[in-house]
Amino acid sequence: MRLRALLDTDALGLRLLGGEDELDRTVRGVMTTDLRDPSRYLSGGELVLTGLAWRRDAADSEPFVRILVQAGVAALAAGEAELGDIPDDLIVACAKHRLPLFAVHESVAFATITEHVVRQVSGERAGDLAAVVDRHRRMMTSGPAGGGPDVVLDLLGTDLDLRAWVLSPTGRVIAGPKQAAPEPPADVCAQLAEEHLTATRGGRRGPHRVLVGTTTYSLFPIRSSGRSPQAARDVRETVLSDWLLAVEADSSDWPEERLDLLHGVTQLIAVERDRRDAARTVRRRLAQEVLELVQTGAAPAEIAARLRVAAPVLLPGLGAAPHWQVVVARVEWDGGEIDGGPVAQSLLEEILVDPRTTGPEPSDRIAVAHTGDEAVALVPLPAVTGEQDGDGENAGVLADQLLRSVAEPLSAGLDGDGRLTLGVSAAVHSAEGLRGALEEARHARRVAAARTGRVCAAGHHELASHVLLLPFVPDDVRRAFTARLLDPLRDYDRRHRAELIPTLEAFLDCDGSWTRCATRLHLHVNTLRYRVGRIEQLTSRDLSRLEDKLDFFLALRMS
Repeated sequence: MRLRALLDTDALGLRLLGGEDELDRTVRGVMTTDLRDPSRYLSGGELVLTGLAWRRDAADSEPFVRILVQAGVAALAAGEAELGDIPDDLIVACAKHRLPLFAVHESVAFATITEHVVRQVSGERAGDLAAVVDRHRRMMTSGPAGGGPDVVLDLLGTDLDLRAWVLSPTGRVIAGPKQAAPEPPADVCAQLAEEHLTATRGGRRGPHRVLVGTTTYSLFPIRSSGRSPQAARDVRETVLSDWLLAVEADSSDWPEERLDLLHGVTQLIAVERDRRDAARTVRRRLAQEVLELVQTGAAPAEIAARLRVAAPVLLPGLGAAPHWQVVVARVEWDGGEIDGGPVAQSLLEEILVDPRTTGPEPSDRIAVAHTGDEAVALVPLPAVTGEQDGDGENAGVLADQLLRSVAEPLSAGLDGDGRLTLGVSAAVHSAEGLRGALEEARHARRVAAARTGRVCAAGHHELASHVLLLPFVPDDVRRAFTARLLDPLRDYDRRHRAELIPTLEAFLDCDGSWTRCATRLHLHVNTLRYRVGRIEQLTSRDLSRLEDKLDFFLALRMS
């Protein structure tokens, strides 16, 4: 802003005492000081505010003004609250060094002037940055020559002192400033994503303000550049796939210019998102072709040939994959009127990002197809040193890891009327094993679907235990079986506070060991024997028999 604009602002109460010819100088900041030598705190272009406490006599004015001029300040404003009229020696010194001098009326606080200058300068800098953002957006629209969103996030940091990151719906950091700005911790990112999804599902307009600890963040939704906010038929079609911009600042008192700038940044990042989605087209098509071959019973040689075509795309520079894995996801909404396949596809592409990869396309190794409400990911697993044939059992994607990474944020996006279920196969070594892997992943997903919760996952290892059978037992059979075995114990516990059910659970968990169970429950062995005897008496079962132990074990799991 110009000095002339300050003089023309009546609310500031400034009176010009000298330097009329210099009023077109640009003000880049403001500083209040009563130091005799404030040069170490000046960088040039400031409006310096002073109460004149540094002045002991007339000889002090000349060196003080000379220091300000050498530092390149724009002007000096002296307050009248302490000394009344501004001393003549200061007026003469400023005129000698061509430094504009203002008098600040005693009724005007320095804070008022500071706030006005900061607001005006920030707005102008935001306008300059907006032009840069607009140019950058035009460059990225025609290709990746703009350098990606990291460049603009760096500009936000250097020009407006705003730290910002692009986050996925699961809280993964997609982009951030490269200039000495460490990423927020993973749990903070997950909380920000969860708050964003909750606000979006609730119909609240962005930016959303979130307080995490003592830090306030403003969350700006990033929507595809190819559609307006109203273009989607239902917010549920996009809420689980849209990115967000998290800014470490409180946007509630921002001027419109700054808000417009941040919305421009989100549009720029949306262009990058569309570019990445376009780059996934080839991988999606390859996955679709392989999936169709597997499902139609094509010969293994034909599937293997298609995989050889896919390998250079999915594993650039690494050759063929020694193992493949299949992950199946399904998104279901109450009412069933929304096609969950595309949403599940976007989610799998997001949550299966390989943390070992770097660069602008961290998910290049994942190929995902979708049919109906189901999405199927084909995950290539590069060779692991020392790995032997048949030793892919613990390699690659693990169901519990997937669940931990996405459960909390995505549950907010599914709030009340949606579910995400995931199934993970074991690693297979060849095209012949892909059909089995697909069926295994689908079966694991059905196991996950039988559980409670908005986000559930199951892996191949669960298909070889009682866990596979229990979800498919009819509800009436479950109730009858558990009631026959456990209701007598529950009734007894309710009447006598005897804790027979916890005792039974601990006894089975200790494999029937009297000593270990008594130690765990902090009981004397004789007390434990009395309780187990009471359990056997009430249920007419014998806990020394394997069959009766198994019945109790299953009843507790199904209750």
